[in-house]
Amino acid sequence: MTDSAAMAGDVTLDDLDRRHHEVLATLRERGPVQWVEAVAGWVVTGRDASITVMRDAVRFTVDDPRFSTAQVVGPSMLSLDGTSHQRHRDPFAHAFRPAEVSRRHGEAVPELAAALVRAIAPRGEAELRRELAGPLAVAVVARSLGLEQVDPGRLLGWYDTIVAGVSELAVGRPVDDSAWTAFARLGDALDAAAAHADEHGQPSVLLDARGTLSRDEVVSNAAVFLFGGIETSEGMTANLLHHVLATPGALDAVRADRALVEAAVEESLRLEPAAARVDRFATEDVEIGGVRIAAGDLVIVSLAAANRDPAVYDDPDAFRLDRPNARTHVTFAQGPHACIGAQLARMEARAALEAVLDLLPDVELAESPVTAGVVFRKPVAVHARWRPTPSPATTGATGA
Repeated sequence: MTDSAAMAGDVTLDDLDRRHHEVLATLRERGPVQWVEAVAGWVVTGRDASITVMRDAVRFTVDDPRFSTAQVVGPSMLSLDGTSHQRHRDPFAHAFRPAEVSRRHGEAVPELAAALVRAIAPRGEAELRRELAGPLAVAVVARSLGLEQVDPGRLLGWYDTIVAGVSELAVGRPVDDSAWTAFARLGDALDAAAAHADEHGQPSVLLDARGTLSRDEVVSNAAVFLFGGIETSEGMTANLLHHVLATPGALDAVRADRALVEAAVEESLRLEPAAARVDRFATEDVEIGGVRIAAGDLVIVSLAAANRDPAVYDDPDAFRLDRPNARTHVTFAQGPHACIGAQLARMEARAALEAVLDLLPDVELAESPVTAGVVFRKPVAVHARWRPTPSPATTGATGA
């Protein structure tokens, strides 16, 4: 730390949870990079400074023993840099290129979303985060890893237990043995999945990866996909539904012009990234945003703050379907660690919104959602209601 650096010792974790964007805006007014005692690190709020950090894996690395995810699941593309990172990422990258995402998932993901919405349509009400966004995220990540035969509840249980272990480490507590057990069972399921071709007769993503990575390395990277594919995809879809349903005129506009679905997805991504931050560690003494950062310091890039930088986005706190530069958001990060599953995540959120538009007449919020989280941001719940539609089992001819 430096004597000339502005300090933010008045910010608490509770503030970052309850008043996330307000606090970040205040920090940004003090400067694009601020030390925040509550998180024991430098918080980067300016968009330009954020991009600089994310693109520079030499001076700002993820490869640090304090990286909690790696302590539970082992080294992966998430926690490595340089040639090691590339070696872990490349075997998976092909399957998540836009053309491959369309080939592998272009029909299935909309069908999964529609099936979930059809199941709740006759009731006239539901909590859309837990009954649509969450189950869709689990189904899509299972499909992308070839785990369709694993019970979704069991897969979600493993995920919850692994994430709990990571969370305990992040606050300095020991990992419960259940996390290691869950990780081992996930590995066994992945071993079985790797032996099967996908529905197109092509080798599974996992089998492709086993060509250049060890068994343990494949499992570690798959665990990272499980985490990102469930946590952030659920949040992304829940945030999108929240924004479209809560913003006056947005639902009618999107319903009238389906071309605006894409705009809604990108603007929601900008306004509330499901993963609000990415962490790096300075490898050397460096200056950024007018602040001197010491080697070894934690540097937190606030994607949430960068996406609302008023120097880049007019009226940054508003959800606007006509925003011309919404797609310039940094929600999927930038540089070597840009999200490999961005196209699949977009497809998933788009499919959920399309299914709601198609199958839930007069849908509206039943109560105003509350968004929470310091690292991951999503509504606690998205309670909605609509005009009930008849169940397929009760429609059709009834004559003798």
